[in-house]
Amino acid sequence: MKVLWLFAHPDPRSLSGALKDEGLRALDAQGHQHRVSDLYAMKWNPVVDAADYGHDPADRLLIGEASERAYTDGHLAPDIRAEQDKLDWADTLIVQFPLWWYGMPAILKGWFDRVFVKGFAFGITDPATGRPQRYGDGELTGKRAMVITTAGARAATLGPRGVNGDLNDLLFPLQHGTLWYTGMSVVPPLLIPGADRTTPTAYATAATRLRERLRTLPTTEPLPFRHQNSGDYDDELLLHPDLARLPPPRTGPAVHYTAPPPPVHG
Repeated sequence: MKVLWLFAHPDPRSLSGALKDEGLRALDAQGHQHRVSDLYAMKWNPVVDAADYGHDPADRLLIGEASERAYTDGHLAPDIRAEQDKLDWADTLIVQFPLWWYGMPAILKGWFDRVFVKGFAFGITDPATGRPQRYGDGELTGKRAMVITTAGARAATLGPRGVNGDLNDLLFPLQHGTLWYTGMSVVPPLLIPGADRTTPTAYATAATRLRERLRTLPTTEPLPFRHQNSGDYDDELLLHPDLARLPPPRTGPAVHYTAPPPPVHG
């Protein structure tokens, strides 16, 4: 594999930092190549602005149009282009971050906002049909992606019946709406729970799990997301134009709720 390890934690001495170092050693031992984008160490700028595209700030900034034009003309900011070059080189993207407020740190969100510009990661159309290539198709098709996240919560609270919600639901915007949308095959995430209570034994277990996940990553079955152009996922009216000729659904009379009278106390 050629792995781009995208890392977002402000302290390299953290559990996240230790796991990142462990993962890179494992990749070396397994004969893989890797590059690292350590966003805090890089002092990555997460804010989209006109300077990203060489855009005149006096003119209205239409992000999609300006980013696509800058990408096509080679006028993207150098830090954005450098990250795109890393992603072009890689066949696998690992996204590692602590789970903060049910999502990724802002600096990581800003990486996707600035790097995944129109023309590079989305906004691609099939030349034969003119239809958009997304959700399993697109410029990043053929690459694999895996999320590694640490969480202070215990594992059971991030399961299907957990009070914090199922992890795959929490990661849906990233795994489905960003990675799969741009064509990447997304394998199940690796959760390291109880991060604030990690003991040496718990760390050894987490490191073992990480090494095993990296060993099997090339052959791991991806999450069962459906393709944009599959028969059960695409726009119903495009696939079944007769649906547009059906009468609107029948509606019954309005139902009004009347509160019961208050109880009488003797």
